[in-house]
Amino acid sequence: MPDTPESKATDTPPDRLSLDPRSPHFDEALLSRGVGIKFNGQEKTSVIEYSISEGWIRVPAGRSPDRFGQPMTIKLQGKVEPYFEDAAQPDGGEGVASEG
Repeated sequence: MPDTPESKATDTPPDRLSLDPRSPHFDEALLSRGVGIKFNGQEKTSVIEYSISEGWIRVPAGRSPDRFGQPMTIKLQGKVEPYFEDAAQPDGGEGVASEG
C-alpha cells in the first residue's frame, strides 16, 4: 500500500504540539480533530503546548499577558498523555450530521 496522507491517519498524537501559530510545532489539521491532555492522571483543558518525550506541558500563568500580548505561561513537569477527541476520518470527509 502506498504511503499517502490518508493512509497515515492514526490515533496517535505527535510527540510535541503547540496551539501558537508562530511555533514550528503548530499543526492546524491535528488541532482541528481536538486534542485532549491528561497530565499526571488529571484532565487539563488549558494546555498551550506539550512534549511527551521531555515530559512537560505549558499552561497560562494567570491572566497577565507578556510584552507581546500572549499569555504568560509556566512549564509543569510530569507524565503527559495526549489523545484525540475525534476519530480519524480516512477519506478526509466531513462526517455524518446528527439530528438535533
